[in-house]
Amino acid sequence: MMSYLEKTFIEPGICRWEDIVQGSHCMTAEYLAHQLDQSLRNLKLDCIDIYYIHNPESQLAELPREEFYKRLATAFDYLESAVQAGKIAMYGTATWNGYRAVSNSPDYLSLEEVVRTARMVGGDDHHFKVVQLPVNLAMTEALGNINQTANGQNRTFLEAAADLGITVVASASMMQARLAYGLPVSIAETFPGLSTDAQRAIQFTRSTPGVTTALVGMSSLPHVDENMEVARLSPASQEDFMKLFIDE
Repeated sequence: MMSYLEKTFIEPGICRWEDIVQGSHCMTAEYLAHQLDQSLRNLKLDCIDIYYIHNPESQLAELPREEFYKRLATAFDYLESAVQAGKIAMYGTATWNGYRAVSNSPDYLSLEEVVRTARMVGGDDHHFKVVQLPVNLAMTEALGNINQTANGQNRTFLEAAADLGITVVASASMMQARLAYGLPVSIAETFPGLSTDAQRAIQFTRSTPGVTTALVGMSSLPHVDENMEVARLSPASQEDFMKLFIDE
């Protein structure tokens, strides 16, 4: 592994050892350019719709916040140039902990500060447009935790994203299949017309106010058929969805 990193990235000057955090995470402009070009070749595409920086909060494990945002600005500056070159249409951050963490957590990300960073390098017409984070029946922080700010107001993540004009894509809709079985009866009552818990878990995520897309990983054709049944129904109404959070 170390030999591969040395020959592929360090010796050509794509990054330095000190740019790599926790032995695996790098987001220098040169590294992103290398990876984007490789992805375009692999996919046989001229342009990628959305390019995510994956788990940028990993950098906070070893960097002070001021240095982190400097690195993020450099990464965003490159991605703006990639938009201008026609290689990507927009960019975003695909995260796990950052936006869900409490505000005093070491790996906490402020969406407002990330957007401010994009605006600093790309102006008001910047192309930081999309954020990905887990939203599911077991991970409801984006919906329920007031850990963000937007325009001087304390907000949940989903509220802040709406205020700041950021599209939200939900990952882990079934929490790596752990929500595919054994859900409470109340979930089935809230989401009628579905026959499996996997479908109900997907319906929860796609019905969450503020979520645009619910991502689902599938490894077999029967699972594809099962999960696509959810698309036959409209997302649950906000009134029905909120019944899950009201004690009667």
